[in-house]
Amino acid sequence: MLATKLSRPLLSFSVKALNFKDPGNGFRPVQKFSFPLLSPCGSRSYANEVDQIGSRAVLITGCDSGFGFALAKHLHDKGFIIYAGCLQKDKGEGGSKELDAMNSDRMRTVQLNVCDSKEMDRAVEHVQNSLEDPEKGLWGLVNNAGISTFGEVEFTSMDTYMEVAEVNLWGTVRTTKAFLPLIRRSKGRVVNISSMMGRMGSPARSPYCITKFGVEAFSDCLRYEMQPQGVMVSIVEPGNFIAGTNLYSPERIKAIADKMWDELPEIVRKDYGRKYFDEQVSKMESYCNSGSRDTSPVIESVAHALTATAPYTRYHPMDYYWWLRMQIMTHMPAAIADRLYVY
Repeated sequence: MLATKLSRPLLSFSVKALNFKDPGNGFRPVQKFSFPLLSPCGSRSYANEVDQIGSRAVLITGCDSGFGFALAKHLHDKGFIIYAGCLQKDKGEGGSKELDAMNSDRMRTVQLNVCDSKEMDRAVEHVQNSLEDPEKGLWGLVNNAGISTFGEVEFTSMDTYMEVAEVNLWGTVRTTKAFLPLIRRSKGRVVNISSMMGRMGSPARSPYCITKFGVEAFSDCLRYEMQPQGVMVSIVEPGNFIAGTNLYSPERIKAIADKMWDELPEIVRKDYGRKYFDEQVSKMESYCNSGSRDTSPVIESVAHALTATAPYTRYHPMDYYWWLRMQIMTHMPAAIADRLYVY
């Protein structure tokens, strides 16, 4: 029976159409491509939602742009009270300007740098003081703030590794620890935005992969600990949505690559050569251009995690190619998976 259930998602695949090494193989993004684990009480449904959404408050980090900005607007439209954490609110830039312009008492932007402990403390105090009933707590926390970069191990500086980890991993831990007392009071939800790169490694993405693998482990441990407290923890693992979040423009990729090359040790530049380096940068450009521009699968996954009476443990908003690749790389022997996708 288990084998039958696991095989069902693959029935619609055309074997001849699969090209294991080419993500730009023509697959269309799947709007709700999520394979949940079954709960002890049976299957889960999008139809069963929590009540009194209009009285529930959610904090989202990284609302200046991308997923966070879209999430803030979508969840506001669903009726939630939104605390939109924005890095650039104090400068009057980024998404905070447009969110403030909505003039809604349910859309509340908050200056929040997830790397700054003092700023985090002020944000907690602000949220607690502005909640209608602080003793009922905060319903949801969405850890979305993140940054990304690329570069092979020998091309990446230690400063870059630490910078990405400070936001993606330690920022998630710091924010969660700060707001968890309020989440526990409401027996609410924590939703952590990870990535398919938190389940499988990829050449030239180690700074990013390390942090997302860390977010996965942190989320699992937190889920185990929060279950007795009545708090549910979900992980959203988006596929390639770079084109939809504007993380990388051609100019940004070039700027990162030029800085990386200029800072390389002479021995590394000599051993690899500029031709090889430029080839790897070109691969990154192709990857960015092949991603989905429609971010709604990610937005809907987070909304489900916050509203469903029985949310999924993991959500996989991604197209068929990446979903299948993730299953193969995480379930098959590494020698086979590496041969199919890397070597």
